[in-house]
Amino acid sequence: MGKIKLIIAREIKSKLTNKAFIIMTFLGPLLITGFLAFIIKMSQSDKTDQKVLVVDESKLFVGKLVGNDFIELTYTDKALDDVETKFSDMGYTCLLWIAPNIISGGGGATKLFYKKSPGFAFQTYIKDQMEKIVYENKLKANNIDPVIISNAKTSVKLILEKVDDKGKVAEDSSFSFFGFITGALMFMFIIMYGMMVFRSVMEEKTNRIVEVIVSSVKPFQLMVGKIIGVAILGTIQFIVMGIVTFTLTTVLSTVFLKDSMSELQKFTEQQELVKKHGTNINLEDLQRYDDKLELFDILKKIKKIDFTEVFICFLLYFIGGYLFYSSILAAIGSAVDSESDAQQFMTPIMIPLMVGYFISTKTILDPDSTLVFWGSMIPFTSPIVMMSRITNGVPLWEIITSIGLLYVSFIFTTYLAAKIYRTGILMYGKKTGWKEIAKWLFYK
Repeated sequence: MGKIKLIIAREIKSKLTNKAFIIMTFLGPLLITGFLAFIIKMSQSDKTDQKVLVVDESKLFVGKLVGNDFIELTYTDKALDDVETKFSDMGYTCLLWIAPNIISGGGGATKLFYKKSPGFAFQTYIKDQMEKIVYENKLKANNIDPVIISNAKTSVKLILEKVDDKGKVAEDSSFSFFGFITGALMFMFIIMYGMMVFRSVMEEKTNRIVEVIVSSVKPFQLMVGKIIGVAILGTIQFIVMGIVTFTLTTVLSTVFLKDSMSELQKFTEQQELVKKHGTNINLEDLQRYDDKLELFDILKKIKKIDFTEVFICFLLYFIGGYLFYSSILAAIGSAVDSESDAQQFMTPIMIPLMVGYFISTKTILDPDSTLVFWGSMIPFTSPIVMMSRITNGVPLWEIITSIGLLYVSFIFTTYLAAKIYRTGILMYGKKTGWKEIAKWLFYK
């Protein structure tokens, strides 16, 4: 046991003194946070303040077409020719001209003049508001009450309520896309740390260092020491990256999403008023949130996720999945003399991981399908698929069974890998194939 500890310490020390490893530990969270900041910034980039001068020759939209938090509309009685080239000097970003015959459809049009492009969100907002006003005006022209039509259009909201084994309604916490992201991260981490073991074994074999090492320790001790050493290192790196990422994303959400979270709270309060008093409140208080409903839905689902459960399960499945695959990769590393020779063995190893990744995509559409269930139980795919299911709510017995099968399978694969490792680590200059490896399994 003492020799295994020395190997573990040597493996950890060799990686901790590697500048690339240390840089990646802190650069990874920065890249993730930067990517999230870029997405948030891009989603908000359309929402720049716009001061619009409106020339409404139809006289239909005055007082009806109004702005929002980002758009300020000012109406003028001046002719288009008088302001077409001067609106920018007057302090406006855009000029909106509405034709007098827009209702009749006789060539009526709307033109938007600008110096800098106002963005797609602005164009969509103006267009949607104008279409709504024209629609209501045409209804009135045909003696049809717009209120009746509006009341006839009923919006149905589907509320998901998960029922537990005791028949109680539990708060819905499903967020399949987040589960898919954790599954994809699991896929990436298993490959990354598994390949670290593979390259470490192959490097020592290529440099003939292993010949000196095995004179003092057994091949099995060397293999286990390497696997555990990288596992400890990976766990430490994962925890550090998790803490740094959490800190940075918390700061990011405070800076970029502070207003959205405040509006979400107000929107939730308005919804509660609707539940208590029906529609006897100002509907405009709710309607002004229409363009943010999708964002509110995402924020509410994120708030309901049990991140403690996700973190613990991720750690357990990462360790189990890493141990399972790293033992196999260590055996492959001992059996070949170069990375090019390892290609024939890598494909069968990568296929189960890729299958697990593709099954995890199905959790977005059907998280409780038979395929997804068995994918989360079979050790070859369970670390990826189960992590994709976690955020949708998984019974405890399924998680325990899945983790149990994964760790038992690790013991079995380590036993087989040790048989391959002890023979392959000292074999040079011979092209190894599947048939040869099968023979090594039965060597005494």
